Amino acid sequence: MWILDSAYRNGGVDLWTKGGGGTVFKVHHDYNPSFLIHFPDTTAHHGMIDVLEERYAAEECTIRTIFCDLPGYSVCAGRDVAEAVEQQAQFDVQLFNVDVRRDQRFMAEQGIFLCGSGTDTRFSPEFSHDLQCIEIIVHDNPALSALCSDVEVIHGCTERLTGQTKNVLFDLFLLVGSLDPDVILMPGADTWMPKIRAQAQKHGLDMPFSRNGKYRQMDSRSYWSYGRMEHKESALIPDGRILIDTDQSFVYQEGGLDGVLMAARLSGLSPNLVSRFTPGTLISSYEVYEAVRKGIAVPFRKNDPEMIRHITVLQAADRGGMMLQPVPGIYENVEEIDFTSMYPSIIVQSNLSPETIGHPDRPGFLPAVLAPLLDLRINTKRLKKTEPRLTGIDSILKWMLVTCFGYTGYKNAKFGRIEVHEGITRRSRDILLQTKDIAEEMGFCILHGIVDCLWVQGSPVDALKTRVEHETGLLCETDHFDWIVFEPLNDGFGAYNRYFGRLPHGKMKVRGIAARRHDAPEIVRSMQGRMLRIMAQAKSIAELEGMEDEIRNVFWDTIKSLPAADVKAMVINRRISRLTYAHRCLEGAAVQAYRKRGIEIAPGMKIGYVVRDARRYAVDTKWDAAVFDLSYYRNLLEKAWKDIAFAFRTFPSPHCVMPKNARVCQQDSLP
Repeated sequence: MWILDSAYRNGGVDLWTKGGGGTVFKVHHDYNPSFLIHFPDTTAHHGMIDVLEERYAAEECTIRTIFCDLPGYSVCAGRDVAEAVEQQAQFDVQLFNVDVRRDQRFMAEQGIFLCGSGTDTRFSPEFSHDLQCIEIIVHDNPALSALCSDVEVIHGCTERLTGQTKNVLFDLFLLVGSLDPDVILMPGADTWMPKIRAQAQKHGLDMPFSRNGKYRQMDSRSYWSYGRMEHKESALIPDGRILIDTDQSFVYQEGGLDGVLMAARLSGLSPNLVSRFTPGTLISSYEVYEAVRKGIAVPFRKNDPEMIRHITVLQAADRGGMMLQPVPGIYENVEEIDFTSMYPSIIVQSNLSPETIGHPDRPGFLPAVLAPLLDLRINTKRLKKTEPRLTGIDSILKWMLVTCFGYTGYKNAKFGRIEVHEGITRRSRDILLQTKDIAEEMGFCILHGIVDCLWVQGSPVDALKTRVEHETGLLCETDHFDWIVFEPLNDGFGAYNRYFGRLPHGKMKVRGIAARRHDAPEIVRSMQGRMLRIMAQAKSIAELEGMEDEIRNVFWDTIKSLPAADVKAMVINRRISRLTYAHRCLEGAAVQAYRKRGIEIAPGMKIGYVVRDARRYAVDTKWDAAVFDLSYYRNLLEKAWKDIAFAFRTFPSPHCVMPKNARVCQQDSLP
């Protein structure tokens, strides 16, 4: 029995399973779980306890938390009752297992998981499936029209459906019903589904995307994540079938279908939800699943505030990750030492968990649940070198483990605490400095360092790697650069995260410049991309120096062709953080252009615009643009050219040393 989907409906859990012969059927399990409540002072709330026992069959029980066992009560009621009790008790209670998703909780208690069968090992990358998959592409523009007149369906062959909306939808629904796919990949699905449902209701058609005709509604929302505003579209979630918005799903874009399925196996969430959640939500869901599976109560509202500390103690503890500022320039024969999943490895190695603060000998919850996930990631990272199909799974595991660090410092994290967050970064700083000292002791020259990476010159790097792993207890990998360029800041010092260099076999590693930026216009990214492809042919600085004229010609060719360039190549895509701006700016003008077009926007959404007149802050939406500001886009091209041209302005000795005035910086950063 291979579980495809899950949902909580009609007082129970629906599990959609795929059996022999490809048949998908629903199994309903009656399930009405209780929540747990602990009263610090039962005598002060004896009246409330009597009512809970009478109305909701409350029973005395022992509540197992990560800190200790608590006396409490099991109450057969839902969240509304829990919140009413909380308010009436003036929040002088502790609630557990209130907001755990019921289908997730059911599977954790039963020891089963999604996207797998009873014979599967949950923490193995070697799993198979026979899911039938189709792709639906709607070529109409959902931002400008609700009509659906041009649809492409790919299922082994390609069928194009065109015409009036009613006829197109009739043919589409008929095709989906006859194919009965398990997975539908659909760019813009979350934008299109409400519009398609409205058109289907208008024309009296039954929408077949759900296998039982029922859909769950996810509301749109804007939220802050890692210092920037994000936006999640509303969505219609079908029952019994996986529908993935391939344009919006970060998990699918990073991990493909196998990555989505692996995340569902680990988190206990439906693949439909997994494809719409962030890695941070996935790692927190994984921790919740593991807690329920181990019989540990999940707190409703965290009640372990940060300890009061003297300001000097706080300043010493809260310093973030270590960064070594490089000297700008180009360097030859450079080795990169990169720790594998450094932060989660530190959690496991150092036994860091909320309940181990002040009690380091106590087994920690976080190390226990992250250890198998970390082992799985180390395994897939090794295997993907010979089995490329595991690349997507490895990517999802990497992102889940990266965000587990940030989750420990999140104020509402179920199993987080700021002291754990600080302990991780403190240990990471020690490790990076320890690695630096080892490298220098072995005669290596240190060029740059960012939290979990160090760039050095010297040899033998294998001996350095072996010693670092032995003395730090953490695994690491090395990459060789034939040459690498560290870009400067405006003040002349080295930028921390802007560099590019040539790896063996001609592959380029690029960070921070326009070729890697999603908000840069296509004409800018294309120009830098052409330059980097030429530079990738150079195996040494000497060979690279001889390419300067050829690369410069790419810049001049782009400048010359700019007046006749396609306006679509000028689109700037930005994620807006607000809808009102105190001062005139291009983003504010773009927001107004969208409003004039009648398009609803919200903070965190991405918008695309073309600058028509930069001096007057005149912009057009990407659909309406016909002309562009030549001077503005020429400046963007010149700036992108300067990033590349810096490689030809200084050719230091291949055995340079970091000058005494080089700065060391500490910054809260993710590895």
